Amino acid sequence: MVLSIASRWCTGLALALTIHVAVADDFIVDDIKVEGLSRISPGTVFNYLPITVGDKIDEKRTQTAVRALFKTGFFKDVRLDRDGDVLVVKVVERESIADITFEGNKAIKTEDLEKGLGEAGFAKGEVYNESKMDKVVQELRRQYFSNGKYGVKIEPTITPLDDNTLTIHFKITEGEAARIKEINIIGNETFDDHELLKDFKLTTPTWTSWFSKDDQYSKQKLSGDLETLRSKYQDNGFVDFHVESTQVSITPDKADVYVTINIAEGQQFSIAEVKLAGKLIVDEKELFDRVTTRKGMMFSRKEVTQTTKNITDRLGDEGYAFANVNAIPKLNQANKTVALTYFVDPGQRTYVRRISFNGNAKTRDEVLRREMRQLEGGWISTKNVERSKVRLQRLGYFEEVNVETPAVPGTTDQVDINYTVKERPSGNLLLGLGYSQTQGIIFNTNITQDNFLGSGRSLSFAFNNSDINRTFRLGYLNPYWTIDGVSRGFNIGYQETNAGSGNITQFNSKVISTGVNFGIPISEYNYVSFGASYEKTRIGINPLFLAPQVFRFIVLEGNNFDLVRLTGSYSYDTRNSTLFPTEGMLQTLRAEIAAPVGSLNFYKLDYDSRYFIPLGHDYVFLLKGRVGYGDSYGSTFELPFFENFYGGGPRTVRGYKENSLGPQDQFNQALGGNILLVGNAEMILPVPFLREIKSVRVTAFYDVGNVYATDESFRVAKLRMAAGFSGVWLSPFGMLSISIAQPFHYQSGDRIQKFQFTFGTTF
Repeated sequence: MVLSIASRWCTGLALALTIHVAVADDFIVDDIKVEGLSRISPGTVFNYLPITVGDKIDEKRTQTAVRALFKTGFFKDVRLDRDGDVLVVKVVERESIADITFEGNKAIKTEDLEKGLGEAGFAKGEVYNESKMDKVVQELRRQYFSNGKYGVKIEPTITPLDDNTLTIHFKITEGEAARIKEINIIGNETFDDHELLKDFKLTTPTWTSWFSKDDQYSKQKLSGDLETLRSKYQDNGFVDFHVESTQVSITPDKADVYVTINIAEGQQFSIAEVKLAGKLIVDEKELFDRVTTRKGMMFSRKEVTQTTKNITDRLGDEGYAFANVNAIPKLNQANKTVALTYFVDPGQRTYVRRISFNGNAKTRDEVLRREMRQLEGGWISTKNVERSKVRLQRLGYFEEVNVETPAVPGTTDQVDINYTVKERPSGNLLLGLGYSQTQGIIFNTNITQDNFLGSGRSLSFAFNNSDINRTFRLGYLNPYWTIDGVSRGFNIGYQETNAGSGNITQFNSKVISTGVNFGIPISEYNYVSFGASYEKTRIGINPLFLAPQVFRFIVLEGNNFDLVRLTGSYSYDTRNSTLFPTEGMLQTLRAEIAAPVGSLNFYKLDYDSRYFIPLGHDYVFLLKGRVGYGDSYGSTFELPFFENFYGGGPRTVRGYKENSLGPQDQFNQALGGNILLVGNAEMILPVPFLREIKSVRVTAFYDVGNVYATDESFRVAKLRMAAGFSGVWLSPFGMLSISIAQPFHYQSGDRIQKFQFTFGTTF
């Protein structure tokens, strides 16, 4: 008997399948054979076949078995036959997808389209099921709709191959993206449309929309904008604010989109009372100091969230890593006030079982472990965990540092801390050319191993050659000479300088030096260092271009000097990065003295301050100040001219030629001075299309400063000022810095240079 059953599968297409069963009578299965397989293993068939050896076969069970195999989607034909007491399963496999190709996709990358299809179960190597094709096309449409291309056309072409496989080619006609013509907000009385829409990601076309695509409608972007709108109101006391509805309509030609948002503002609420409740592990007064919502303030969801974070972080410092702080508001509709209660549930104190590191293929574990401020076996401190991450970032060996604190399976009070790092090359052989407007063409040879054999120690050799300087330098530094973090370094160098090429009064010098330095951490953020070096200096002059001040010094002191230079410095550093910080402070006080045993006796003091203030939305305000002072003592009558401070240029006051500020000689070349005053205010700006690139920084700046000699009286009128924009790019070939400045408060004779740049001078 041959039994035929028609079955219909429906996923956009109706496909009729015929189930074949050739079983004459009921029988007991003695064995099962599978025929027709090429890619699929027999085990897969047996896994889905609801019949095993020893089962009794009847008409109902055969129908169930065939349906079960069809349901897998692996086969386009299934037949059951009987050979004696052997059940024979004959199948015809569906084709597999050998390749998926796309044509015409420009707005969306091929890998993104493939990823979307993969999530829908449609990828290379998968079994092809024609019933999924409509779903696949809809998934591609969805991706294009999310990019504002509502007129997209997708045509699939299926090409069978000889080996029971096929290729699928999607021809895509993207069409033009629909632009947002209008965004309307209905129901707003407190804030006007402009105030509400300025923080939206979606916008009507602007001059930057060609790049940012912010005028292309996206459901995800609209959801984010609605949350921004909700935050705007709830951060200003409108507790009952809600979005009543949103309507998105598109014109018939699919070119323009209109968005309408209906809102209900509600009433504005102020805070009537703030209380702490629950189990307060930390002193209540200390916790309350971390509360940013106060009686009489307008209710703000942002401040409530910040307060819960502040309290949670403080409890985390005591080991309560999973503390829960809930803000419970009690509304008084009559008085339009809110009584806030922060309920604290610290949970169990959590201990650290193990700290591990991943990704450090080269750097030894001990180099990372010695930066840890969180200890194994002790209770966890979120502050110490985060500080340890910052210290790893500040090493300079890693492009990226991430940390996770998973709970230990089977426990309720233990966690592991896993740091994952991405190493950057720490050994460099750099041969290159650079250019500076002051130094001219610069040839660089720099062999550096910042993390020698993964030990954290650094070795370096450098040779730099420019119009001003020729430098040879060999250095070594062990940042952990002792287990307590005392560093020790050695250096030896040779430098030739042609000062006249750098806008400085005419002279040249040759300096041979060697020295040793030590650094001592006295606390987490405070550091002192000491050093001593021997320098042999020879000064050369050109009588035709000799300044009287230089001539006087050489007559009185000579032109060959042996110096023993002693240095000391103190720094307070809370920055979150050493390269491009976004918050924290750096205060450095440096002193150096030429010891009495040398040919010259002088000293110099230099104070440098930098304060980074994050303002939100990737804006950072930077304040910098520098004060320098030097003088002679003992038998030396004045500070040597080659030790003077200089001002002007990218590192001090931009808009003026480098080293050109301060006292001048008769040839209008800078003499420098023993007093330096510089102040800088900068706004670090987010660049919309470079937000994810960490090697670029753009700022708007205001600079003020000058250099003075001892015999000059300080006058504000002598300060030089400039304002403008600057950019820094840490390229693979070196540091590129550019600034455009408009000097003001300048005087006749000043050497103005509005556009300044350097390239390849810093590695």
